[in-house]
Parts: sequence; structure tokens; C-alpha cells
Amino acid sequence: MLDVMVVTSEQVAGYRIAEVHGAVFGQTTRSRNLFSDFGQGVKSLVGGEIKGYTKLQDNARKEALDRMKANAAKSGANAVIMFRFDSNSNRNGDSVTAYGTAVTLVAAD
Repeated sequence: MLDVMVVTSEQVAGYRIAEVHGAVFGQTTRSRNLFSDFGQGVKSLVGGEIKGYTKLQDNARKEALDRMKANAAKSGANAVIMFRFDSNSNRNGDSVTAYGTAVTLVAAD
């Protein structure tokens, strides 16, 4: 796993921003399996968690986060601040974007 710190805040306690590398993104789109989609549709009629969709979303978020961290590392950054997720679901699948600002953090003086 890449050693890139990811935080949702603008500042990180004990560190200062030495360099801003700019916006970084990680994106993925996952399609649903036709048979799974049918089974999950039946599940939605009776209520409860749709575990197949939850797993799909979890996997998509993890992949988008990993791709964002890789892009941050490529830019020379060791952290991403102001991290956020954006997601969208439609009949073709789920798309997830992870994004934030790539920075180099150093210990505060």
C-alpha cells in the first residue's frame, strides 16, 4: 500500500504544508452482474440491506481511493488533504471519484 496520508481536513496536527502539488483524482466505474441485479431487485421489494450493492460500493470506493493515492504519489506528494468521495449510480453501474489536494507535509517546527 502506498504511504500517502489521506485526511478530510485542511490542516494536519503536527505538520505543515511544505508544497502543494494540486488536485488529484481516482476514479472507477463498476457494473452490476445481470443475475445479481435481478436478485437484488427482488430483495428491494421485501426491504433490508442489499448486500450485493453494498459490496459493490465498498469495492469501488477502495479502488478509487487507491488510484487517488497512486496519483498523489506520482506527483511527489506524501499526503492528500481535503479528501472527498463523489458517487453516482445508474442502470449501468456505480461510479466513484475520490479527490483532494496533493501536498507534501513536513513535521511542524
